Amino acid sequence: MKMVKKAREETKQEKEEDKSIEVLNEFVPKEVELATPKAVELPKISIPEGWVPKTKLGKDVAEGKVTDIDKIFSDGVRISEPQIVDVLLPNLQNEVILIGGSTGKGGGIRRTPLKRTTRMHKSGRRYRISVMIVAGNQNGYVGVGIGGGPPGKHREVVQKALSKAKLNLIPIRRGCGSWECKCGTPHSIPIAVSGKTGSVKINLLPAPKGVGLVVNNEIKKMMNLAGIKDIWCKSRGKTSSRINTIKAVFDALKKLDKFKEQEQYEKTTGLKLGRT
Repeated sequence: MKMVKKAREETKQEKEEDKSIEVLNEFVPKEVELATPKAVELPKISIPEGWVPKTKLGKDVAEGKVTDIDKIFSDGVRISEPQIVDVLLPNLQNEVILIGGSTGKGGGIRRTPLKRTTRMHKSGRRYRISVMIVAGNQNGYVGVGIGGGPPGKHREVVQKALSKAKLNLIPIRRGCGSWECKCGTPHSIPIAVSGKTGSVKINLLPAPKGVGLVVNNEIKKMMNLAGIKDIWCKSRGKTSSRINTIKAVFDALKKLDKFKEQEQYEKTTGLKLGRT
């Protein structure tokens, strides 16, 4: 008799389980029932030839664990290898800033990409050349680098400057801060900022859509690579020193991201910080 009761109880449980499964199937759409799990396709990463990562971040990028450069900047991790930028931003472009000069035929200065400096030594004059390069993806990232070396090694000097520009890459906060426009699209900068290097002081002001880049030709190269289409600029000091001018603009663009950090801190803590 006990065996018969156990068999009856088991059959009741099976019937109840079947009913519960039927009820659940009514709420599950047919597409879900027929769907089969698909393999997740990982993004393809092209690793530069001959690159052996030395840092933890470089190893994570080479293994495919880190695929977004925004996460690197949000975590505050320092980029110590230019190959990391090559992998995460394959569409990076660069421009050479004309920082050198030579006397023209009718006077004045003929601008050149190489700047040559001289120092006296007991054996004679010693020359040195330097190059300044701006790198960016035309979509919110830009970096500046200067490379130097002995004359005759132009390729090595340019490659050194390009590597430094990749290591100095920063995110640019874009927006529409002009009261005349208020379109909400990232065609300009959200606020007015200023930067200073040496005697050069640069004030960058947001401009409405359609104004264009109201800056000199060398600053235009940086704005184009940063993805800024409309901006006004005021400058003071010896702006003929193009190295200090570009560094002052880069210092101003850095402050855009600092204001974003201050806003996030104020939202989380409720405390107001002074604006610099």
